[in-house]
Amino acid sequence: MEHTLFVIGKLFTTALALVIAYQAYRGYQRHHTQLLLYVAAGFALVGLGGLVEGVLFELLQVSIFEAGFVAALVTAAGMLSILYALYAPNP
Repeated sequence: MEHTLFVIGKLFTTALALVIAYQAYRGYQRHHTQLLLYVAAGFALVGLGGLVEGVLFELLQVSIFEAGFVAALVTAAGMLSILYALYAPNP
């Protein structure tokens, strides 16, 4: 039961992040603001980080340490993208 709740939580978090990424991408398409594209990519990576961890661990039988490490790298890349969007000068 605990495992099922964990998977549901990961999928819910991934879905939320991808909805935010989609909305940011729509904002980019409307306003042609390059920084919104970085926000969209960042949230997509943050959301996919947890999904990558689950796929690596559950389906590909990678150790939890390695799966978590890869997920942390993907999530960190997403955070860096969002951070860049927040601090970059607006053209």
